[in-house]
Amino acid sequence: MAEAKIPQLRRDKGLHPRNRHRQGYDFTALAQQFPPLKRHLLTTQYGQLSINFSEPAAVKALNAALLKQHYQICDWSLPDGYLCPPVPGREDYLHHLADLLAEGGAIPKGTQITALDIGTGANGIYPLLGTAIYGWRFVGSDIDAKALQHLQSVLNANPRIAALVSLRQQSQPQHMFANIIQPGEYFDVTLCNPPFHRSAAEAQQGSLRKVRNLAANRGKPAKQPQLNFAGRANELWCDGGEAGFLQRMISESKHYGAQVLWFSSLVSKAENLPQCYRWLTQQQAQAVRTLKMVQGNKQTRILAWSFLDENTRQTWRKFKT
Repeated sequence: MAEAKIPQLRRDKGLHPRNRHRQGYDFTALAQQFPPLKRHLLTTQYGQLSINFSEPAAVKALNAALLKQHYQICDWSLPDGYLCPPVPGREDYLHHLADLLAEGGAIPKGTQITALDIGTGANGIYPLLGTAIYGWRFVGSDIDAKALQHLQSVLNANPRIAALVSLRQQSQPQHMFANIIQPGEYFDVTLCNPPFHRSAAEAQQGSLRKVRNLAANRGKPAKQPQLNFAGRANELWCDGGEAGFLQRMISESKHYGAQVLWFSSLVSKAENLPQCYRWLTQQQAQAVRTLKMVQGNKQTRILAWSFLDENTRQTWRKFKT
């Protein structure tokens, strides 16, 4: 199911101060910008315009409207069965990374900053938002050739953004940085939304639970979630779930520690953090940050780490600015 915390978005409810969605959605303006959204609009029991957030087509139309109105991104679309991300939460991740890169100084903007999005997917949400908001350069990687082909078609429709984004296919699914980060190449930050579940069955159970929660909020009976509503297999689950993915990412990141200022990943399960800290200590990370994010009733966090000491990080930042 498309990540369904969007309907719980409340005004100023925990979003980053620079997030342009802190005041909620203006569905009337969005429908004017993107007319296909109109057929999905409904009136809630409180007399407010909204959409049915358990309908994939409605959520996709909302994303297309948001990207067009707020970021001037045209012709965004998504093939059936691929993960449809909530724009406010994804923007929050980027704002927190910008603060991390600034480390108390000026927020870094422009093409001097280069980011690597691990598992960019067919939606390409981080490169699209990051270039539109901050003007950063992005490399987006994925194991799915079809996803990258689709994202490239979206980029082609937006030449201004396409000039700042390059896509790379990961030919070895067991790796995250190998084959992607090239010799002599440097990144200011990496980011990732890791698979959450340990198996397809667990992912399906999670989708059903979200549908039931949405139905309960609307006072209606839950429907069986559509297959692949939440995304492709590689987007949803992997061996070991989120914890296993993060362990592999942390271990592999050590080999590229001199080429990346900050590595980062979302961590949905707070109980995974203590073991992540232990793995980072074992890999001799020089700095670790846990950045908390709140969106409505949903709480998550960004785990960021660097293998560069403070003096080296300061030199890196001075060189970039």
